[in-house]
Order: sequence, then C-alpha cells, then structure tokens
Amino acid sequence: MHLRLALLLLLVGLAAADGDADALLAAKAAMSDPTGALASWGNGTNTSTSHCSWAGVTCSSRGTVVGLDVSGFNLSGALPAELSRLRGLLRLAVGANAFSGPIPGSLGRLQFLTYLNLSNNAFNGSFPAALARLRGLRVLDLYNNNLTSPLPMEVVQMPLLRHLHLGGNFFSGEIPPEYGRWGRMQYLAVSGNELSGRIPPELGNLTSLRELYIGYYNSYSGGLPPELGNLTELIRLDAANCGLSGEIPPELGKLQNLDTLFLQVNGLTGGIPSELGYLKSLSSLDLSNNVLTGEIPASFSELKNLTLLNLFRNKLRGDIPDFVGDLPSLEVLQLWENNFTGGVPRRLGRNGRLQLLDLSSNRLTGTLPPELCAGGKMHTLIALGNFLFGAIPDSLGECRSLSRVRLGENYLNGSIPKGLFELPKLTQVELQDNLLTGNFPAVSGVAAPNLGEISLSNNQLTGALPASIGNFSGVQKLLLDRNSFSGVVPPEIGQLQQLSKADLSSNAFEGGVPPEIGKCRLLTYLDLSRNNISGKIPPAISGMRILNYLNLSRNHLDGEIPPSIATMQSLTAVDFSYNNLSGLVPGTGQFSYFNATSFIGNPGLCGPYLGPCRPGVAGTDHGSHGRGGLSNGVKLLIVLGLLACSIAFAVGAILKARSLKKASESRLWKLTAFQRLDFTCDDVLDCLKEENIIGKGGAGIVYKGDMPNGEHVAVKRLPAMGRGSSHDHGFSAEIQTLGRIRHRHIVRLLGFCSNNETNLLVYEYMPNGSLGELLHGKKGGHLHWDTRYKIAIEAAKGLCYLHHDCSPLILHRDVKSNNILLDSDFEAHVADFGLAKFLQDTGASECMSAIAGSYGYIAPEYAYTLKVDEKSDVYSFGVVLLELVTGRKPVGEFGDGVDIVHWVRMMTDSNKEQVMKVLDPRLSTVPLHEVMHIFYVALLCIEEQSVQRPTMREVVQILSELPKLAPRQGEVLSHAVDGSASNPPAPVPSGSAKAPTGDAKDQQQQQTSSESRTRPDLISI
Repeated sequence: MHLRLALLLLLVGLAAADGDADALLAAKAAMSDPTGALASWGNGTNTSTSHCSWAGVTCSSRGTVVGLDVSGFNLSGALPAELSRLRGLLRLAVGANAFSGPIPGSLGRLQFLTYLNLSNNAFNGSFPAALARLRGLRVLDLYNNNLTSPLPMEVVQMPLLRHLHLGGNFFSGEIPPEYGRWGRMQYLAVSGNELSGRIPPELGNLTSLRELYIGYYNSYSGGLPPELGNLTELIRLDAANCGLSGEIPPELGKLQNLDTLFLQVNGLTGGIPSELGYLKSLSSLDLSNNVLTGEIPASFSELKNLTLLNLFRNKLRGDIPDFVGDLPSLEVLQLWENNFTGGVPRRLGRNGRLQLLDLSSNRLTGTLPPELCAGGKMHTLIALGNFLFGAIPDSLGECRSLSRVRLGENYLNGSIPKGLFELPKLTQVELQDNLLTGNFPAVSGVAAPNLGEISLSNNQLTGALPASIGNFSGVQKLLLDRNSFSGVVPPEIGQLQQLSKADLSSNAFEGGVPPEIGKCRLLTYLDLSRNNISGKIPPAISGMRILNYLNLSRNHLDGEIPPSIATMQSLTAVDFSYNNLSGLVPGTGQFSYFNATSFIGNPGLCGPYLGPCRPGVAGTDHGSHGRGGLSNGVKLLIVLGLLACSIAFAVGAILKARSLKKASESRLWKLTAFQRLDFTCDDVLDCLKEENIIGKGGAGIVYKGDMPNGEHVAVKRLPAMGRGSSHDHGFSAEIQTLGRIRHRHIVRLLGFCSNNETNLLVYEYMPNGSLGELLHGKKGGHLHWDTRYKIAIEAAKGLCYLHHDCSPLILHRDVKSNNILLDSDFEAHVADFGLAKFLQDTGASECMSAIAGSYGYIAPEYAYTLKVDEKSDVYSFGVVLLELVTGRKPVGEFGDGVDIVHWVRMMTDSNKEQVMKVLDPRLSTVPLHEVMHIFYVALLCIEEQSVQRPTMREVVQILSELPKLAPRQGEVLSHAVDGSASNPPAPVPSGSAKAPTGDAKDQQQQQTSSESRTRPDLISI
C-alpha cells in the first residue's frame, strides 16, 4: 500500500514538473528577450528535470519549480499570465526589467507564494484585487513602477507580510489606518508617491517594525503621530520632504534602537525635543530645512554614536555647545544658516574623525579651533559669513586630506598658512573679504595639482606674486583683486592653461601686461584695472579666442589699441578708459558695439564715439579704389555661373547616390527590439518620406511613422557613420543600455534598425512636440504657468532617474528644451539621452558642440576641461528652467555674445526677488511665490562652479518643496512689471549667481538613506 502511494506521488510530481516546463516555455514565448537572457530555456536534453538548469529557475528535489528569478534580464512586454501555471512557486522575482502594463491578477493563483518582487519596471494601473489571495506572502516589493490609485487595501489581507515596499510609484490618497494591523511587519515603505492627508496613528501598532519610510514627494497634513514612539524595534525612520508641520514628538525619544532619523525638508516648528538625546544608538540625525527654534539640547551630549548631525537652514540660536566637540564618532557637522552665536567649540576635530564642517551664515565669533584636522580626515571646511577673527590655524597647512576651504566674509587676520597651497587634494580656497596680511604663498614643492579656485579678494595682502604661481596647473579662477600686491604681473601666469577667470584689479602692479597671458587660451574674463601697469597693450591678447570681458582701465598704458583685438569675436565688454592710449579706435568687429565709456580718459584716442582723428593718424587713410580689371558686375556673373554649375552637379550626384544607397540598404537592415513589436524594419523604412518629417537637427532627422497595427512611432535617423569604424560597436552596446531604460518621464526607445552605415531609432510618439517648440515656435506662449511648473518637475525626475537610478549612470549630454517632449496630456518626457557622445563622430551637427551639448546650454567648465559630468546636465537643465520663466531662447535675443544666463544675471543681479524683471510677458497671471521658486532653482543650477550646483535629485526635491512653502495666493499680473523685461539692454559684464554657503555636493555625499540619497541642502539666494 505504501509503495503504491509513493509511486503515485512520484508520478504526480513528474507530471507537475512537465507542466512547469511547458509553462516556462509559454511564458518565454510571451515575453520580449532582446539580449537572449532566456536562451537556455528549451535547449539541451529534454528530460523531466531539464528545465531545472534553465537560467533563473530553481526546483525542488522532485523537479517542481519553486523559484523563478529573472531580475535584470532586460525582458519586456506584459508579465505573462502563463507564470500562474507554476503552482508550486514560492519565490518570483522579475525586478529591474522593462515589463509594462497592469500586474496580472492571475498571479493570485500562486497560493504558495511567499516572495514577490516586481520592482523597477513600468507596471501601471492599480493593484489587482486578486492578489489578496496570496495569504502566505511575506515579501512584496513594487518599488519604482507607475502604479496609480490609492494605496491597495488588498495587502491588509496578507497577515504574514514582513516586508512591503510600495515606494516610487504614483499612489495617491491617505495611508490607510488598516496598515497598522500587521503584527509581523518589519519593513514598510510608501515613500516617493503622491500621498496626502494625515499619517495614521495606527502605524504605532507595528511593534515589530524595523524600518519605516514615508517621505519624499508625499505631502501630508499635520505632523508625526506621537504613537510612532511605540515602535521600539525601529532602526530607521525616514520622513524627509513630505510636508510635515507641527513639533517633533518627544515620544520619539523612546526609540532606543533607532540608528537613523531623517526629518529634513519639512515645515517642523518648535524646539528640538531634549528626549532625542535618549537615542543612544543614533548614528545619523538630519533635521535640516525646517523652522526649528531654540538651542541644541544639552542631552545631545549623550549621543556617543552620532556620526552625522545636520541642523542647517533652521532658526536655531544660542551657542554651539562645547560637548559637540567631544562627540567621539562625529564625522559630519552642518549647522549653516541659523542664528548661532559665540565661539566654535575648541575641541572640535580632536576626536580625529571629523570630515565635513559647515558653520557658514551664522553670527559666530572667536577663532577657529586648532585641531580641526587632528585625524587627517577632514576634506571640507566651510565657515564663511560669520564674525570669526584671529589667524587661520597653521595646522590646516598640514591637513593632506583637505579638499575645500571656504572661510571668506569674516575678520580673519594674519598670513595664509604655510603649505596650504601645496596640499595634494586641495580643489578650492576661498579666503576673500577678510583682513589677511603677508604675501602670496610661494610654493617650494609641488603646487596643489587639483586646485581650481584661488579667491583672496579684498584682503590686505602685499608683495609681488611669485613665479611659482605658474605651477598651479589646474587653477580655473584666480581672484586677487582689492589687495596691495605690487611688482610685475609674472609672465609665468601664461602657464595657467586651465585659467578661465583672472581678476587682479585694484592692486599696485606695475610694469607691462605680460604677452604670455595670451597663452591662456581658455580665459574668458580678464581684469587688470586700477593698477600702475604701463607700456603697450600686447597684441598677443588676441590669442585668447574665447575672452568675453577685458578691463585694462585706470592704468598708464600708452600706444595704440592693437587692431587684432578688434577681430576677437568673443568680446562682449571692454574697458580701456583712463590710460594714455592714442591713435584710431578700431570701428570694426565687436568694437562697433562698444560706446565711448569704454575709451574715455585717453586724450590721444580718436575715431568712433570720440571725434575725428588728426591728419596723419595711422589707420585713417582709406586709399583709392583701383580702376583696372573686371567690373564688379562681371565678377558677380562669373561667380553666380560657377555656383549654379556646382549646385547642378551636386544635386545629380546626390540623387544617384541615394538611389544606389536605398537599394543596398534594403537588403542589410536588422531590427533590434527592446520589447514586443508588431512591426518590422520594412515598416520603419516606409516612414522615411519627406512628408513624414517632423523635426530636423544636429541629432538627425525625425519622422512620424504609422505602423500597420495603428501604433504611432517616431523614427530618428541618425547622421551616417563611417563604415567599420570603432564607433559602430560602442554605439550598439550603448543603445542596448538605453533600450533598457523605463521611466514615466523618459521617452521610451522601442527598438532600432541598423545596417553598416545608418541607424534608425524607433521611439514612442509624443503628439504635442517639444517644449522648445511650444515656448519659442509659432505657438509660443501657449503653455500656462501651471503646465510649465509641472513640466519642470517631470523633466527633472526623468534626468534624476538617468543620473541616480541607472547603473552605470547615464549622462544626457544635450539637455535642452527641444529634447523635452510632451505627450497628449502635456506630460514631459526626456528624449535623446546619451546620444550626444556618438553624434560627435559624424561631424554632422553645427549647433551642437563635439561633446557638451547645444550652444546656450553648455556648462562653462567645458571650455577648460573638455569634460562633461552630471553637473553639466544640471547646468543645461537650469537654462531650460530660465526658458520656462522668461519665455526666451537661450541665445540670439540679447545681443552678440550674451546668452540667457548672462542676461538674467545682469537684469536681476542673481536675486530671485527681481524675477518679475525677466518674467515672460505672455503669462497673464502667475503665483509670484512659484515663479520665484523655479527661478531660485535655476540660479542654483547655473552656478559657475560645478561643485556648487545641486544634483538632479536635489533639484527634484527643491522643486517639489513648493507646496510646503506657501499656499497658492496673491496672483501677480506679469503685465504690471517693468517693461524692460522685453527689451534686453546692451551686453555688459555680470557676475555669477551668489553661491549657496552650504555645499550641495558635500551634503549629498555625507547623508545616505537606504531609501533615497536625496539632499536638497541649499540656502535661499
């Protein structure tokens, strides 16, 4: 009897195993597998257990499939319903693919399922009610999809749930109170949605909970419920950036196991509860960007495990307690933009672990502690904008880990510490606006190789500049103005090949302008005014081909203005006033745009704006025109005839080449699909007709295509590449990567057709065209303000995904309004990401630089580094934000050499309060606080120094921060503002936007949540 039963069970198991193999093959047939990740499915020996060796498949001893993990296989299409036939399945993981459509309710038939991971796909719709039958489920992960509707109530019927991740979707409504019923829940995440309402106090019943994430893009009403203090097992609580108000509940002090508490970027008020000092396990505490008042609690002296303390951008006052310097584990301390007074704790840094210190924009007095770098780990020291006095500690000159020093706008005196400019990792030194004395430090050894900025403006420094200044090979900004430097400007300055801005004005330099400065090919700004410089202006200055601003005024220069300087097309502002110059002022080139104020105070100058020249002055004789030779009319006819012949020949050659090429290409095309496609390469080729063209540009020609199944697509034909080039393989590999990208705000790449010479990219079609067309085309001004604001946030989210959620990260390289496309609901989608670095090889683009992007959007550092990174994209996005606010194109509307960035800085002095001067006059009514908010973010993005720009993750946070800042009130008529907004003045030099005193990059690196590395740590301008 027992033998018969065992045999029966064996036969049932074998039958089930055979059924599982069939189910897997059916599922494979229903999915798109462009990379062949499932190639092993169905291959090999056909036995009852052969499927157990297939990729991602785990079987029981009887051959029943109990686990299926195809995470990261680049699969797409709908999730196959055939998977529900795997009735013995315990674990199903399909994360990090490109599945789309609704989650199939048939998964509810998998009654033994304990683990379900659908994260990082593009599932949409609502949570299927049928999944409520998965009563044995312990882990459910739906992170980073496009799910909508309220948070699902079906999950409440899964009593064994321990891990529930619903974050990174578009769920709305309130958190159901029923979510407090799980007795075994250890991990709950609803962050990154569109939730509202109050946070239910019932969450305090989840007494087994270890991690709770409820912030990021949600917008709750009210504050944290005190009942959260009952979660005594909690290790991480993250409620950042979610609209919280009210006071921090003192009950949080009962969370004895808490390691991380993130409440930043909210509207919390009142004091910091002293009860938080009871959190003996606390490692990271971030309460920044709130409205907290009072002092730092004395109980914080007990936080011996604290490594990160961020309290910046609040209204805290009083002294920084001395015990802060005694915290043994402290690595990051950021207290900037508060009202702290008194001195800096003397023992700060003595623990040997301090890495980042930012105390800027307070009212601190006294001297800097001598042991800040005692452990040799400090990389960032920022204390600008205080009332500090005394000498800069000599120990900083020995701190080899130091990267950034920003101590400007204080009352520091004494000399610059010896060795400071020789530190190997130093990138930035800002000591401006102090009382420093002594000489510019001579470098006896190797100068800091990575030092990019030296700012010593407005001090009392004296003496000559040493020849060793030429050793700073990486310096990009050299700001020495308003000191008492003397001697000659050393010719070694010509060795600074990365220099982009040099300001040596208001000193006592003498001698001549060194001709060697013409070797600084990347210089855009040169100011030598208000010195005692004499001699002639060296023609070598014209070697600086991208110089925008040249000021040599108030010196003792003589002789003529070299005619070669007038040929510099890059110049937008010059000042030669109050010298001893003579001769004719050139009236050609850029000089034709300058007025008399650029030349006054030179009695010997004559010409345009200055009166007629005396007879005999060089350059005033125009000579006579020759009478011999052919007449101008004959010459013109000859030229036109030759031109017509050339055109006819070229047209014939092109038509013949196209005919041959089309016949050849039709036999060689190959289609690579990134999801299931119901069309072929021939269908795509049929779209390539003149009447289907919807766009042309440096990135190629775009056609609208109507597929046989009724689907609309956009086909981009990239410029031709050289046959057999090394570029071909790299392009194919990169396109494979781009094809795996799935995000709600990124244009989906459906596939591409290719042959040996041409690539056709097939994208989803965006019926409302590009943002650039709607702002600047025939329909310009059509976009209402609410739509513009929504587009800004959505485009930022798309770029944020490329930078922070793709591995490896993807640089866009050509962010511009024409690459932000709008669907039928005017929802923004980022397009053409990652293509620019390939298009440079074709030589086909005249409007796009070799790598960095399109003119008007290119970050300034590209001129001297020839490199792009995430912050280059951030700068370009800032320009797009300026377009949304002003309605103007990036270039072409402000005079020669002036772009939208310089114009905005000039009109507003980089002050968001002045935004109405540049607001798009086509906007009838706008909420002023919203316009100011977007303009503020734009100013942060276009900071000259890339390190001072926010990350795209921070941009998304700050843009989304608005609902918590102000209600929609006070509609402002844009027509009531100064009409100067529509009439840009002549170009004049302008400074950069005021730099945030806190450093966004440093803060991002130091604060890490397992849910999100988001850091909107920037101050208002």
